[in-house]
Amino acid sequence: QVQLVESGGGLVQAGESLRLSCAASGGTFPSMGWFRQAPGKAREFVAAITVATIPYRGPNTRYADSVKGRFTISRDNAKNTAYLQMNSLKPEDTAIYYCAANTAIGIFTGESGVGYWGKGTLVTVSS
Repeated sequence: QVQLVESGGGLVQAGESLRLSCAASGGTFPSMGWFRQAPGKAREFVAAITVATIPYRGPNTRYADSVKGRFTISRDNAKNTAYLQMNSLKPEDTAIYYCAANTAIGIFTGESGVGYWGKGTLVTVSS
C-alpha cells in the first residue's frame, strides 16, 4: 500500500524558514514533489524533482515562479524521502502543503502528472 507522509509544518514568522519532509513507502517513486492549497484557493504546484537520469547532471527540478530562489527541493533516494527547504517565508506562503509522487520518471508540474498524494501538512506564516 502506497503511503506518503508529510512532516515539518508549523507556525513561523515572516522571513523564517521551515523544512518539510515526505516519506514514501509501498513503491518506488522516481518523481516526487510538492503542491499547496491556500484558504479559498485552488491547489497549486510548488516544486518537483526526479531521480538523476544522467549521473553527472544530478536530479531534474522544477519550481513555481512564486518560490524560485526561496524554496529548494531535494531527495534522499536511499530513504525514499523528499524534502522542501523553505526560506524567507512570506504570509502568502500560508497553505496546506501536499506531497505528491509518481511511478513515472517524467517530472510533473500539474496535478495530472501525480499518481499519489499525501494528506498534507499545514504551514502558517505570520506577518
